[in-house]
Amino acid sequence: PDSRLLEVMRHSATTLSMAWLHDRALTLVMLGLFMVSLFGQVLTGWHEHNNDLLDHGHAAIALSGYFATGHLWEAIFENWESEFLQMGAFVVLTAFLVQKGSPESRRPRVAEPFDADPRRFRDHPGAPWPVRRGGWVLRLYEQSLGLAFLLLFLMCWIGHALGGFAEFRSEALAHRQASPAFTDYLSSSRFWFESFQNWQSEFLAIGAMVWLSVYLRQRGSPESKAVHASHADHD
Repeated sequence: PDSRLLEVMRHSATTLSMAWLHDRALTLVMLGLFMVSLFGQVLTGWHEHNNDLLDHGHAAIALSGYFATGHLWEAIFENWESEFLQMGAFVVLTAFLVQKGSPESRRPRVAEPFDADPRRFRDHPGAPWPVRRGGWVLRLYEQSLGLAFLLLFLMCWIGHALGGFAEFRSEALAHRQASPAFTDYLSSSRFWFESFQNWQSEFLAIGAMVWLSVYLRQRGSPESKAVHASHADHD
């Protein structure tokens, strides 16, 4: 009896573990792909940076030393910054703007379920704590997703600026130029070129997704309309 009970318990634990993984698979796979890609960026960036150093007559650096350079952090934060800007803009703008027929948009002139006043659901079972709390906490929570992306964007923008300045200064010193000030980098065309080249691509990608999803389909994806839906439908 004891062995059978242990077997049942092990089976239940395995089932719960598989269910937990299944219910979070999208996030876990994305995080896995992120880690693999970040590892690849670090390794290839390290080799690329050493190639630049050797081309200029300097000694190559160890991988641990690469983490202290602006070359790595400028590239990382520059890309993260544009991604968070993209998602933040998308979240906020879709609260006000529409694209008829796109599943990524609210429907024109239609009151959607997510427009409901959360104060009506204060006593609803499972309502998040800010909804039950009300007041300024709820007002903040109502805008929390957009604010979170804005905060992440600003943090990455600062990281981009600091990492980019470290690389900017390192290059100036390597060419025996005067050490630039931080404001020199922020006001340079280089900094804004680095920013705009990523920002424009993110806005293009979002715009393409919004528009193409009106006419094209991906069966099984919640980002797509049903294959049989008309172009004017939103779901």
